Amino acid sequence: MTFSGIGYDLHRLREGCKLMIGGIEVPFEKGSVGHSDGDVLSHALCDALLGTACLGDIGTHFPDTDPRWKGVSSLLFLDHARQLLEDRRLHIVHADAVVICERPKLGPHFPAMRAALAKSLGVAAEQISLKAKTNEGLGEIGRGEAIACHAIATVRSH
Repeated sequence: MTFSGIGYDLHRLREGCKLMIGGIEVPFEKGSVGHSDGDVLSHALCDALLGTACLGDIGTHFPDTDPRWKGVSSLLFLDHARQLLEDRRLHIVHADAVVICERPKLGPHFPAMRAALAKSLGVAAEQISLKAKTNEGLGEIGRGEAIACHAIATVRSH
């Protein structure tokens, strides 16, 4: 059997914060505001993976009210999601995501993001597809006040 799940995340951007996307720090004058490291791509992907097995969302497993998760790498969330899937005899087949922001340009960073994500998920980088889009100057994202991500994941039972 094959199962799919979708995920979405959005974070405010603020000067003085690191911009973590896909497990790497992207040089930029603003960064994501979040309880953990604010990694919008990892968060959306985590929700998509949890969705494949009807396991709730990232907030269920890593509530922002728990101080243990303050400032931690979101790759830990992906490790946890992978383990939950493996416990249910599910393996990750494919993940696809689109990050939405006006700036910075993300394409040059995709190989490093794919490598970091693949390591946490225990898959080949070729099983992860990443894209970037702008919001054409519209809304909070278009004004450079926020960053968002949509993700989908596919898993197969053993």
